[in-house]
Amino acid sequence: MPELYNMVGFSFVALGMVLTPGPNMIYLISRSICQGHIAGLISLIGVAAGFVFYMLCAAFGITTFLMMVPFAYDALRIAGACYLVYLAWQAVRPKGKSPFEVKELQLDSNRKLFTMGFITNLLNPKIAVMYLSLLPQFISPDHGSVLSQSLFLGFTQIIISVAVNTIIVFSASTIATHLSSRPIWLQLQRYFMGTVLFGLAAKMMTDNK
Repeated sequence: MPELYNMVGFSFVALGMVLTPGPNMIYLISRSICQGHIAGLISLIGVAAGFVFYMLCAAFGITTFLMMVPFAYDALRIAGACYLVYLAWQAVRPKGKSPFEVKELQLDSNRKLFTMGFITNLLNPKIAVMYLSLLPQFISPDHGSVLSQSLFLGFTQIIISVAVNTIIVFSASTIATHLSSRPIWLQLQRYFMGTVLFGLAAKMMTDNK
């Protein structure tokens, strides 16, 4: 088990990360509005599974492969950037809708909801890099098993992420209702979100590491 100040420090970092808007948050909000809280929670389980995958890779040292093989990292980076561009286009395209705007969509199965949540998280190479570069800073080799500390901190990050995203899932419809009564805010939010997503995609495409 990590030292107390390491756990507290890592918890604050994890909280700051989950509160930063990104593909996971956009997907969960969109799915929760379109298909309801249960669909949002199932999607969140898929996102959490992605965190577990990366956390286990980091704990057992497999994530190092992404750092040593540029092509593997670049493949994930480019795929993630393309996904952000797709989300941005959906926001700003003619007759496009805001992620917070209630709309009718074909209902996805629970399996597809889980899979899309899982893939959304896997397509962000920063998650892998985060676990490889961040976890070691909060581990004290002389304070017990490095593997145990890595797993403990990893699950701490996952618990924080799931807790915050659960609140987001249940708040999505409230936010949507508030914005729907103010059409001008919906339009501004849509273009603002599209601009931010395009910016994130550009940054991801030009960021070598």
